[in-house]
Amino acid sequence: MPLNLVWIERNMSEPKDYFVHSHALCESTNIGKGSRIWAFTHVLPQAKIGQECNVCDHVFIENDVVIGDRVTIKCGVQIWDGISIADDVFIGPNATFTNDRFPRSKVYPDSFDRTVIGKGASLGANCTILPGITIGENAMIGAGAVVTRSVPANVTVVGNPARILKSHE
Repeated sequence: MPLNLVWIERNMSEPKDYFVHSHALCESTNIGKGSRIWAFTHVLPQAKIGQECNVCDHVFIENDVVIGDRVTIKCGVQIWDGISIADDVFIGPNATFTNDRFPRSKVYPDSFDRTVIGKGASLGANCTILPGITIGENAMIGAGAVVTRSVPANVTVVGNPARILKSHE
């Protein structure tokens, strides 16, 4: 029997305190209690997902990713290496993360710029987050916004490029 099938069989028999849909591929065992991973989602082996998270359909999560507690990730989101998401974050449908400012086919950087999403932030549907930036605590990223630089805490940003619309301190 191939090695990867042995690993899957052995881990499928262990009790889990989180839910993985039968049509999801969750290779990580670093999943917090009460989290739910839904259909057609793929979580790579070294990804870390906190407690009580909801990872909806058609999500992809790479290895060098840390996701806090009570995070909601809606359908169609890919979370690439180098991204950290704090507790209580909402990521809307088809939000897009990038992790390489100068991507080239078959040319890989030694490391990826860290992108950090602060506690309680909300990212609207179809927003784009460029690499190496920080989204502050409780910030709101409007739907479709293109975030090209770091966003302070407690503000709403909209547009392309994203600009501060209002402060909600």
